[in-house]
Amino acid sequence: MSEPKPNLDRKLSLLHATAINMIDMVGIGPFMVLSLVAGKMGGPYFLYAWIAGAILSFLDAMVWSQLGAALPKAGGSFNFLNEGYGGKAGRLMSFLFVWQTMIQAPLVIAYAAIGFKSYASYFFHLGPWEGKALSGAVVILVVALLYRKVESIGKISVFLWVIVLGTILWIIGGGITHGQFLEPIKHINDGISLEGVFTLKNSFFAALGFASVKTIYSYLGYYNVCHLGAEIINPSKNIPRSMFISIAGITLLYLAMNISVSSVLPFSELTKDIQSGSGYNDYVVSTFIETLYGHTAGIIVTILILIVAFSSLFSATLGYSRIPYAAAQNKNFFPFFATLHPTLKFPHRSLLVLGGIAFVFSLLFKLETVIGGIIAMRIIIQFIGQAIGLLILYRRKGKAFFPWKMPLYPLPLILAILIWGAIFFSTGTKMMISSIVVISLGIVAYYLAKKMKWIDTENPIE
Repeated sequence: MSEPKPNLDRKLSLLHATAINMIDMVGIGPFMVLSLVAGKMGGPYFLYAWIAGAILSFLDAMVWSQLGAALPKAGGSFNFLNEGYGGKAGRLMSFLFVWQTMIQAPLVIAYAAIGFKSYASYFFHLGPWEGKALSGAVVILVVALLYRKVESIGKISVFLWVIVLGTILWIIGGGITHGQFLEPIKHINDGISLEGVFTLKNSFFAALGFASVKTIYSYLGYYNVCHLGAEIINPSKNIPRSMFISIAGITLLYLAMNISVSSVLPFSELTKDIQSGSGYNDYVVSTFIETLYGHTAGIIVTILILIVAFSSLFSATLGYSRIPYAAAQNKNFFPFFATLHPTLKFPHRSLLVLGGIAFVFSLLFKLETVIGGIIAMRIIIQFIGQAIGLLILYRRKGKAFFPWKMPLYPLPLILAILIWGAIFFSTGTKMMISSIVVISLGIVAYYLAKKMKWIDTENPIE
């Protein structure tokens, strides 16, 4: 007699789900790209890029909500693509998603770890090897913390969520009490740029597209709850609610934080490292708080931002570790990943493998080169592919199959596809080609795995 299939426990509430989403969304991204976006957009116009990211997130969350409420299983997009396309096409698309996840998920984790190192440079100068050692150590610590039962993780997530919100609210409060909190909005309304007025001729929309790649990355994570679908209480309601609550809250916080920082720091200070060609202004928020309250306050906020970065690492690694497990359980990925820890009941092998790859990536890559690659790699299969899969599933299953209905269906879905296409183009030729190469290699790997019978495309376990 075969052993019963192991099951994940539904222990995560709406509060837990929202906290996990929000700490994944914030992370180190908004603190790192704030100065880059401002420099690219030429002054207060950078707020448009943050608004564009929010609009796309809301539209895309409708796709995730309709799928997540109907298919609340571990693995998120893996199941959505498999069910959406159905048959052999669904098996191929879901395999390609996991194939990409094994590359882009460790890149995401490594990005947060490298960003952690960048803000740590506020305290002391780190040489190349010291910085790599710190980034790698952060990845190892996150894996160690996640090596436990999921209900304990829910409690840790709420604690980290409180720190995330408290840090951003302090930053916002600094701009309000400074007395020039609305100044960037006034500049926008007056049509005045701190560096010059954009015209269509000098590519305002091209700049907006480039900047939006960075801001959209800072919103990603609103769907993390879908990867944990098998562990969410009352998923048909809590999965959509947690996403929309997360996006609405983070949008308000991001806009207020950007306005706050730009109302205090001169534009030249905000973007000094961008203008000099050195990349990011590594710790612009620390400089902002130090300007207002002194060096001790700068130290405190830097410590809090490091905790925020660590929180994002924690949440992202948690969600991604469920994807290879779900695929292997469905017999569409290597069976090595299909088992749960015998006593702690979580996908320990997925966690260890992704953590190991992320550790290597944290030693190899630079911060400023990974965002575009991560976005480009996700768009074709995960975001556009998933939206098309929903269209196919809707026609095959009908409206009654979905417990959560998208308002004005299919208009938000079509708009999301068009905007994702524009963002993909904005990542640049190199990133687009790299994404296509990864997909092509994934197709080769799929048919090789099928031929070697490492996967079973004919008799999946449902």
